[in-house]
Amino acid sequence: MNLLMAQQSSYKEKIYGIEFELPMIYVKGGDFVMGSKKTEVGHFGDEGPKHGVTLNAFWMSQVEITWDLYNLFVSRASDQYQIKKDETSEVAIDVDAVSGATTPYVEMSFGMGTDGYPAICMTQLAAVKFCEWLSAMTGKFYRLPTEAEWEYAARAGSTAAYCFGEEVSELTHYAWYAENSNEKYQKVGTKKPNAWGLYDMHGNVAEWTLDQYVPTAYSKRKKGVDSPLERGEKVYPKVVRGGSWMDNPERLRSAARRPSSKKWKKRDPQIPKSKWWHTDAPFVGFRVVRPVEVPSIEDQKKYWSYETD
Repeated sequence: MNLLMAQQSSYKEKIYGIEFELPMIYVKGGDFVMGSKKTEVGHFGDEGPKHGVTLNAFWMSQVEITWDLYNLFVSRASDQYQIKKDETSEVAIDVDAVSGATTPYVEMSFGMGTDGYPAICMTQLAAVKFCEWLSAMTGKFYRLPTEAEWEYAARAGSTAAYCFGEEVSELTHYAWYAENSNEKYQKVGTKKPNAWGLYDMHGNVAEWTLDQYVPTAYSKRKKGVDSPLERGEKVYPKVVRGGSWMDNPERLRSAARRPSSKKWKKRDPQIPKSKWWHTDAPFVGFRVVRPVEVPSIEDQKKYWSYETD
């Protein structure tokens, strides 16, 4: 297989020494129209105006990151198995240099399940540091998706409210949400995938993106924009996408945006409150991407550290 063909293939990421694989789906670069029209049911003002976006190719995890993998980052029990870096490695960092999340003071799955279930309640900073840890472990560059990458992947070529069209009655085949979730998240990958093979882009848990939440961001963009990213160093608000097991259909639309909030730590009794966990966000998780075009070492660090307290 030549390099070009290899870049266009999906693959399974493995952490050596443990029995776990993370399926990564290749997403071809291209153009799409981001946002929603005012007449779309559930449309909110921050979803417009619609505008053209061009993106480079990337891989995206086929499912949301599960506790099986996320707990390895929290416990650091598998750090000894990090891959040896060589000239083919995309990153050169050592896993010992990656900040680790503190152990939560309560069981953060809240009894909803861990084996094969999506990890939840982490802050955006924790999700960012997980990506750095995964990069150090595998030698490949991983990060959170930008908001534009997330919507592009969620739509999978669709221009409708959902990846499958406009009919809300079809949503139950693709998503776990308030109507069918039995008031808890469900195992990842148990509903139908979208046309690009990605599961749970609608529902189950909402997902972190890299972007600072700017309600007027779209109105400031030109008609066509390449790889947009709203960078920002404020902890709040950041953008989460996709809706969750707690939400009604409108929040699950491909264009729907949601800002993070300090209120997601309301019940945290610690002083200061944890920078790693959201005690009141059992509806938020994440997935990862790996861009085909690997950024410079300097830029890699920006993706892993631009959020500050």
